[in-house]
Amino acid sequence: MLVRIHVGLKAHVIDTPGQKAAAAARNALKLPVAAARIVKVFTVEGLSGEEATLAMERGALHDPVLHEVSLAPLARDFDWLIEVGFRPGVTDNEGRTARETLAVVLGLSPERAAKLAVYTSTQYLLKGSLTREQTTHLATDMLANELIQRFEIRSAAEGADIAPRGAEVAAKAVEEVAVVDLAAMSDEELMAFSRANTLALSLDEMHAIRDHYARPEVAAARKEHGLPEKPTDAEVEVLAQTWSEHCKHKIFNARIDYRDEDTGASETVDSLFSTCIAGSTRDIRAAKGADDLCLSVFKDNAGVFRFTEDTAACVKMETHNSPSALDPYGGALTGIVGVNRDPMGTGMGAELICNTDVFCFASPFHEGELPPRLLHPRRVLEGVREGVEHGGNKSGVPTVNGSIVFDERFLGKPLVYCGTLGLMPTMLHGRPAYEKYHKPGDAVVMVGGRIGKDGIHGATFSSEELHEGSPATAVQIGDPITQRRMYDFLMRARDLGLYSAITDNGAGGLSSSVGEMAEATGGARLDLSKAPLKYPGLRPWEVLLSEAQERMSLAVPPKTLDEFLRLADEMGVEASVLGEFTDSGYFHVTWGETPVALLDMEFLHDGVPQMELSAVWQAPRVEMPALPEVADHGALLRSMLGRLNVCSKEYVVRQYDHEVQGGSVVKPFVGVKLDGPADAGVIRPVLGIERGLAVSHGICPKFSDYDTYWMMAGAMDEAVRNAVAVGADPDLMVGVDNFCWCDPVKSEKTPDGEYKLAQLVRACRALAHFSRAFGVPCISGKDSMKNDYTGGGAKISIPPTVLFSVVGIVPDVRRCLTSDFKRPGERVYLLGLTHDELFGTELAQELSLRGGRAPEVEALSAQARYRALFAAAQAGLVSACHDCSDGGLGVALAEMAIGGRLGADIDLSAVPLAGDGLHPLALLYAESHSRLVCTVPEDKSKDFERAFAGQRLGCIGQTAAHGELRLANAGKTLLAEPVENLAQAFRATLAW
Repeated sequence: MLVRIHVGLKAHVIDTPGQKAAAAARNALKLPVAAARIVKVFTVEGLSGEEATLAMERGALHDPVLHEVSLAPLARDFDWLIEVGFRPGVTDNEGRTARETLAVVLGLSPERAAKLAVYTSTQYLLKGSLTREQTTHLATDMLANELIQRFEIRSAAEGADIAPRGAEVAAKAVEEVAVVDLAAMSDEELMAFSRANTLALSLDEMHAIRDHYARPEVAAARKEHGLPEKPTDAEVEVLAQTWSEHCKHKIFNARIDYRDEDTGASETVDSLFSTCIAGSTRDIRAAKGADDLCLSVFKDNAGVFRFTEDTAACVKMETHNSPSALDPYGGALTGIVGVNRDPMGTGMGAELICNTDVFCFASPFHEGELPPRLLHPRRVLEGVREGVEHGGNKSGVPTVNGSIVFDERFLGKPLVYCGTLGLMPTMLHGRPAYEKYHKPGDAVVMVGGRIGKDGIHGATFSSEELHEGSPATAVQIGDPITQRRMYDFLMRARDLGLYSAITDNGAGGLSSSVGEMAEATGGARLDLSKAPLKYPGLRPWEVLLSEAQERMSLAVPPKTLDEFLRLADEMGVEASVLGEFTDSGYFHVTWGETPVALLDMEFLHDGVPQMELSAVWQAPRVEMPALPEVADHGALLRSMLGRLNVCSKEYVVRQYDHEVQGGSVVKPFVGVKLDGPADAGVIRPVLGIERGLAVSHGICPKFSDYDTYWMMAGAMDEAVRNAVAVGADPDLMVGVDNFCWCDPVKSEKTPDGEYKLAQLVRACRALAHFSRAFGVPCISGKDSMKNDYTGGGAKISIPPTVLFSVVGIVPDVRRCLTSDFKRPGERVYLLGLTHDELFGTELAQELSLRGGRAPEVEALSAQARYRALFAAAQAGLVSACHDCSDGGLGVALAEMAIGGRLGADIDLSAVPLAGDGLHPLALLYAESHSRLVCTVPEDKSKDFERAFAGQRLGCIGQTAAHGELRLANAGKTLLAEPVENLAQAFRATLAW
């Protein structure tokens, strides 16, 4: 029997979620929704009407003070009703909690409780002159995610009676295994097959697969195991995901012929990853010797480094760009919970200590018609923000650092970077905790969520451009509650020594996680019929490839398997034994007795042909712009503070929990009113000791149009100086590189591919050079190489973008620095030289200036400056510190004044320059790198200046109690702006 229990707020109670839904419909979709109220519906299976009434009388599912409750519909006084509920098989955490509550309140026996089921849905009661088409638009484009939810619409005339629906039973599981005859296909048919099945395989790769199956020894092995000579659908799918750009990083590992048209020089680069990234890390580690922090790099889900003698930290940054373009909420939610699993699956597993996120969007105020399949940037921003909020906050992991970058070229694909730090003991059960120890004979066990169709082709879909036909099923749907339960279980199992290896069940699902773990043993055997499914109807290859979330794969020794499964049952975590690791040399998959796949391990992981590409560089020709005279510098500074890439992101940041776990030291906002921006986050992950971790990043795609070499250098310098600005030791840092590129392979669709590939080569060269110069080794990274959109006759490519993240050790968090002015009468110093570098800057965009020079980096002087600043901070000589980045010196001074609500008297003629005098606009808004603004108490200024002996710095003024930021140049006052006016300008743009 199915009964529906309706719960709604009483008439006098303000319905905040309803008001929010109505406002969003008006603002984002421009629909005439005057008001909305919400009713929660619990569809209960397994209770009689009398029992449901008793549960309502006892307040099982509602608060009697706030809610009214009824078995009859509570929907009244509405024009339209939309009811949104989960599709069958999708995890419903609220329904699960309601089921447990009803069982307790009604005192049901375990047998009755086991048969009880609750399905939740939400009714939106809308007032407004909407048409049915508009109401459907609201349901599909805002209120429901059709990947996991279904909805019903009723007009007032149709009434509110909706038939109860439980978990419909789908068709019987599909167990057929199809055979793919690649040998019978022409080259055109091979590529058509790849496109039609979202395989993202090139013609060379299709030939390699076809030729492999034509080998006699392969045919003999397949016959022995009962498989046909031709590949199965599962085998082709596994090879496609394993060889995908997303997993194999084929462009970074390609053989590239590089030619510089400006100099005439040419060379061949055999793998950018091996030479520039892994090579620079190897050199840095050798140079540091005994001071090397690195413990595990480029071989696990996250990079690991030494934090204290007894503890190690690990870090990983991921992107979830393509899924977030189709479903901003689901894509971003999966991005954050997915990257949480990377530290969980590193070594023997790490405890999660903090999150960080960086987003790149088109303007939320974008106007004009959108190409097909693209969502408005405002909706993308809101969906991504909410997805990361729900993923992080509900997981109990603090979000301590991040930023948002705006550029209209992110309209085609947003960039969604999510990162997580973890902590583990250096030694566990007598051996390093950052290694894995599985052997042949260990059981293959999957724990966590069940497998569904969400996430099919996720890896291959993310390896190609977004287009009008991109599959919605490629988006995975995350569930942080299920994952948190699994995480708590895994930490207990780790400490008890119940498993020998663990990894994330991410891109490619079981095929990837088990297939990669099997490299260490030499093979694995899987029986997919034992895998738990959300619903029947999945084909074997879908079960094998699905990237459905909240799952980890483990190797469990036979001697601890029973205890492992007992603990999982005790903690309410589903654990399924799917097979065992072997040394057979094959990845062997069956469905019961039916053969599904037999893949040679060497061919699976090393059989992909190396790409051979060409790159041609020719520097763009840019002229120096003529700078205008400005009549009102105060108005210009206020406009600069309101620019999207400068303004306060407090609206977004405040919705993330940065205090959970109690370890945050430097928060996202600082100062007397907690609205001044911090340069980086600092946490104290081990309570009881004062050693901390600074988490910072640099990202500046606006300089890519000039030269990606200096874009990369700028991102790295920004990340390092941000960490130094809060108190990190510049000699105790590690880095993570995340490349997001437009398609750099020349083709009919990408005629400028050789130039875009040359941009990639130059960025990698810069990474190698500046990693060595700063002594910051990359210990992990990721790339996303197809960030283009085609549709509606348009192609939109992102600007080449690299997020460079730094984690630095803070020896004593009590010595941390923040950016806000602390007290009047302190000296203000600018460290570093200001150059005439205005290309791509916020000022250039504000004034529509074209050309000029982009900021460059001189690493040796910068590193000396950072070391001197760190020593001065440790000696207690510095009261505030802030880096100069977006908006240059003018914005940096304004932000420090806003944080401290103090004024300052600044003389720009004292700014240290590289060359002759600069135009006042360049003095104020050039974005020259490696510069920081510091305040120093008067009685410590001589010691501070001695600490920088031989370096370029200038005392440019002092803080003041008069509450105005006053800037003068050569005796002429440029502006005198009340700090409160600056604060209002800083907050206004995104004050939604």
